[in-house]
Order: sequence, then C-alpha cells, then structure tokens
Amino acid sequence: MKESNTRFVGKVLYHLPEVPSTNAFALELLSKTKPAEGTVISAYHQTHGRGQIGSSWESAPGENLALSFIFYPGFLAPVRQYLLGKIFALAARDLIGAYIPSKPAFVKWPNDIIVGAQKIGGILIQNSIQGEKLQYTVAGIGLNINQRYFQQYDPPATSLTLEAGETFATDQLRDELCARIEVYYEALRDGAYQWIDQMYLKHLMMLDQPAVFQRQSNQETFEGYIRGVSDSGLLIVERQGIPETFGLKEIRLLTFSN
Repeated sequence: MKESNTRFVGKVLYHLPEVPSTNAFALELLSKTKPAEGTVISAYHQTHGRGQIGSSWESAPGENLALSFIFYPGFLAPVRQYLLGKIFALAARDLIGAYIPSKPAFVKWPNDIIVGAQKIGGILIQNSIQGEKLQYTVAGIGLNINQRYFQQYDPPATSLTLEAGETFATDQLRDELCARIEVYYEALRDGAYQWIDQMYLKHLMMLDQPAVFQRQSNQETFEGYIRGVSDSGLLIVERQGIPETFGLKEIRLLTFSN
C-alpha cells in the first residue's frame, strides 16, 4: 500500500489476485495467527463474495473494492457490537459521498450503501465473542467503483463511475477508505457512542419519511415510518403510531409512500 495518513489501518495489506472471499481469507488467517490490528485483505477478484445472511455480491475483476479489515475491539461490550456495523457503514458512505456530492448517499439499514434508489456497496460484519469480550471483528466491505454493467438486483446496482461519469484509481480509494475507517474506529474506542449514533441517523435512508414495508414472516405489507435504531441495533418502525422493532431479514423496505 502507498504511504497514507493512517496510523495503523491498512499498514499491513494482503493484496490477492483472486480469492473466494476476503472475509473467509481473514478468518482463516485469524485461525492460524494474530494479524496486526487494522490488517486489510484486498482482492483483485473475489469469486464468491457474500452479503448479509448468505446473499451474493457481484464484482467484476479489478473494477471494484473488495476488502476485509481485521480489528480487536476488546474495549467494546458485546451488547454494543452493532456500533461496529455503524462505523464501517459510515466510513464507506462518506467515501462514496465525497465523489458524488450532487447525489445524496445513504446507509440503508443495517449497512448497505445507497445512491438514489440504487445499491453501490455493502458491509458484512463477522464478530467473534469469547465470554464477555469481543475477541475480533472482520469487516468485509464491497464498493462498486468502475463496473458499468450489473445483473438485475433489487434494489438495482450502480457504481461510482456510473454516477460520476469518470473512472477511478481503486488503490487511492482503498487508502482513503482506510483513513476514514481509522477516524471512526478511534472515535468508537474513545467512547463517542452518541456521536456515532447521531451520524448514523443523519445518513439513515428514509428516516422519518413515509415508506412501505413487508414483514418477511407472513409477507404482510404495511405503511410506516423509520424512527431510528434501537440500542441493540434493531430497526425501529412506527406503524399507526405504535413503534415496533425488527431484526435483520425480518422486514423489507419495498417502496416509498407518496
């Protein structure tokens, strides 16, 4: 990696020509040794990238960012582990937003990055808890950078180059992402939980706006308002004046109400 302004994130870099999954590589590495905190695994081509709950992630070789980060957040109580997803989502959103300032970039709960109504990135967090302590965190981040053609997805996919009309140096963006992650991670380590929560809500897609949802258990659709995220990371949706909380894959945002 080129010299950057980071103190530790990305100072150790494994850049792989091809790997099934950068997260899987990171987990295998952790099973054999203890990499330095902030170690980054980067792949030119990730053949079996994953999203949340086993969903797939498409990435053309050499055109996007497929990264995994290794951290040891032993300072964080396991009940607050949801904050890790927030800081990585915020760092990725900030990077995307810096290059397309004319179009708002949002975090779609829990940690997809959305431009307009199109997905430009996603985060997969895998934590290991031993006793009452977070042993390690592997944060996989996939960002669409220079890819122009995608399969049909819901929501549809986009990329920086499609939104900004130019191509980008992925190595430079990787370095910038490392710097942004380091800022948020150090804020988390310093206990800035309220600030992180505020920043997440500031960029949370559809906050306090009418939307249509689907309850995944019975396919019921209903109108409601996203009111925030609970202390345990659950989505708070107000329906007919009554707030309900939902976990990952329990609810789906369908369309926006008029």
